[in-house]
Amino acid sequence: QVQLVESGGGSVQAGGSLRLSCAASGYTSSVYTSCRAWFRQAPGKEREGVAAMNRDGNTRYADSVKGRFTISRDNAKSTLYLQMNSLKPEDTAMYYCAASQYYYSSRAALNRANFGYWGQGTQVTVSS
Repeated sequence: QVQLVESGGGSVQAGGSLRLSCAASGYTSSVYTSCRAWFRQAPGKEREGVAAMNRDGNTRYADSVKGRFTISRDNAKSTLYLQMNSLKPEDTAMYYCAASQYYYSSRAALNRANFGYWGQGTQVTVSS
């Protein structure tokens, strides 16, 4: 099993920045964490993919965050990051990290159905 714990959420004003972290423990080898991703869910909305990164560095971003968010991972520390800049009120949501044992290089990397391991989430609130 893989356990995921997010941190770094908070409240910021529009235009501000936050950096989320997701620490993995348990079976963190590439067998279980080939692809890691960030999802978010706003009240009343479905959970949507934000950014994903495979172990080899291949990335995928949602159109809504391209140019503003950057995903990265430190495989040695089993930690996933999401640097969020130029935040907007519409970025307000609970942010979840996820992991999959499979490699996804297309839009599948942002499909929540493809991820079997999830964290509990960290809240991001952006005020105007």
